[in-house]
Amino acid sequence: MVLLQAQGGNGMFSIIMMVGMIAVFYFFMIRPQQKKSQDQKKMVEELKEGDEIVTFGGLHGKIVSKDETTVTISAGGGARLTFEKTSIARKK
Repeated sequence: MVLLQAQGGNGMFSIIMMVGMIAVFYFFMIRPQQKKSQDQKKMVEELKEGDEIVTFGGLHGKIVSKDETTVTISAGGGARLTFEKTSIARKK
């Protein structure tokens, strides 16, 4: 009888530990990544002509025109390059 009670308590402890690990994983890894993704999407939607940006490849430039999925940036020296909006890392 005592042996059965000890095993039952151990099973409950294991379940509590698993739930705790899942909660920690969610709050320290999944949730911050979702927040970062939402912030990136919002920043890309709010881009306008004249904004200075940096692409994920490290190219710095100023937006000269945009459409639904792409932006054209002036990268200096008269160069105009077209990028997908999703390739923009941040505003300067």
